[in-house]
Amino acid sequence: MHIADGYLSPQTIIATYAIAIPLWVYGFKKLKATLNEETLPKLAALSALSFIIMMFNIPVPGGSSAHAVGSALLAIMFGPWIAYIAISMVLLIQAVVFGDGGITAVATEALAMGFVESFVAYYLYNSLKKFKYAPFIAGYFSIVTASLITGFVLGIQANFTDSSGKPLYFPFGIEIAVPAMVLEHMVIGFVEGIFTQVVYSFLSSKKTLEAV
Repeated sequence: MHIADGYLSPQTIIATYAIAIPLWVYGFKKLKATLNEETLPKLAALSALSFIIMMFNIPVPGGSSAHAVGSALLAIMFGPWIAYIAISMVLLIQAVVFGDGGITAVATEALAMGFVESFVAYYLYNSLKKFKYAPFIAGYFSIVTASLITGFVLGIQANFTDSSGKPLYFPFGIEIAVPAMVLEHMVIGFVEGIFTQVVYSFLSSKKTLEAV
């Protein structure tokens, strides 16, 4: 779901940063209150895992990409606000250091993969946690929801045109962008779900907790 520079209109960039920045400020306050000697190493390790799995991209027609994220696991383990900040930092590093996604698109990506995915996963997991495979379900449906948001934002860029009616930014409308993003992530969702289920089960096992 990485988006290159030049694919979003200035109006979209301004609007997404205007939404994301206050959420980042609040999220950092939550992060500061959460970090301690026990949580910091786990959060760092899971954020690193998220960074790694996001680097394995499958191209989506039009210039974006499909990949697992890791937001669901972070949200389940630390809460959605911490997950939002962690994923935002991962996305920023990927954009600045590796050129994976544009700087102008970080807010859009963070809102979709960090905020929406984390909150969907967190509340979905907590509503189903009595079921064994709740982490898988949370991971699967949260990433599909995030892809829907990304597809919608990309799709509306086709409304920004020049005098001849040619799109100035992302060229495909909602009718193409949304199915392209969602259908690929309905497949990638299995990776996200399995990753969430396996790592969560490992970290939650009695043997692992005693070893920590």
